[in-house]
Amino acid sequence: MDERDRWVIEEVSENKRQYLDLLLLADEQEDMIARYLERGRMYVMRDRSASGEAAAVCVVTDEGGGVLEIKNLAVRQEFQRKGLGRKMIQFVEEKFGGRFSVLQAGTGDSPLTVPFYEACGFSRSYAVKDFFTDHYDHPIWEGGVLLRDMVYLRKGL
Repeated sequence: MDERDRWVIEEVSENKRQYLDLLLLADEQEDMIARYLERGRMYVMRDRSASGEAAAVCVVTDEGGGVLEIKNLAVRQEFQRKGLGRKMIQFVEEKFGGRFSVLQAGTGDSPLTVPFYEACGFSRSYAVKDFFTDHYDHPIWEGGVLLRDMVYLRKGL
């Protein structure tokens, strides 16, 4: 099977919590996921030829004013660094381009995550100081860095 035909992306509109294990890879506090999960549109990427287990997930929300936000983008560890995150962003851009003017993502100021979004064409827009320390019940470390501020990255659609 051709690699580009290997993956299928499907919208999930019911029983979204069945993917909680995958969602928690990108947002490690369940009550924070609950804030956006039901109002968001959720997409799951599966390998056509495998068992059907989800390899990646993405949740986007309409933030008003022409802004579509990626609230959660996660790829299972065994599928990371294979282009699935980028493929999911491209899917969102194609699906919502023309309906929104801006695609944004909020993430921790991490040496692992920010460069990924920048490589996908996003630019730093603004930050919310102490977001992670104020809203999460435990310290979050990523790439050896304690996450404090939420960094918003944006790109035009």
